[in-house]
Amino acid sequence: MRVAVTGAAYVAAPKSKLPTDATTAWDIAFTDIGWISDDGITESNSSDTTEIKGWQGGQTVRKVISSSEMTFQFTAIETSKTVLELYHKGSKVVTTAGKSVLAIKAPGPDRRIFGFDVIDGNAHIRIVIPDGEVTETGDITYKGDEAVAYELTITAYPGPDGTVAFKYSDDPSWGSAPAQ
Repeated sequence: MRVAVTGAAYVAAPKSKLPTDATTAWDIAFTDIGWISDDGITESNSSDTTEIKGWQGGQTVRKVISSSEMTFQFTAIETSKTVLELYHKGSKVVTTAGKSVLAIKAPGPDRRIFGFDVIDGNAHIRIVIPDGEVTETGDITYKGDEAVAYELTITAYPGPDGTVAFKYSDDPSWGSAPAQ
């Protein structure tokens, strides 16, 4: 049994060097997104199917997957250049003479590489999304007794071979059969 005790979220520009295992340090191209709320990271996999029914009796004889999607949702609770630019797709924080400004633009495509580390003691799971994009954002609430939070949903897009993500682990249980 594993518990996601801690972890981190990362982002990099497209075509950056991807990790290939669970524990090697992330390439310098990756930026740690920072503090994540205690809700952690939620992975969702969904698919739509079309039922094919037989003429004889109307029984379902096959289901065809007509679409599928893998998403990751988390709430960043650190206000940084990286988080602001992810939340406000297509916008950039510019700093001149010690003063910063974020000119918020209408969102446009902003595909990047995303990664997550999920850690339970000495067991690590690393999830790498080679082609992803922030596709949904939540509301920002400015309130005296709460952290300013940025809810982000990342959609993983398929590569040429259909792969949407890689999961790596150094957990020995990944390679063994369950006890009988």
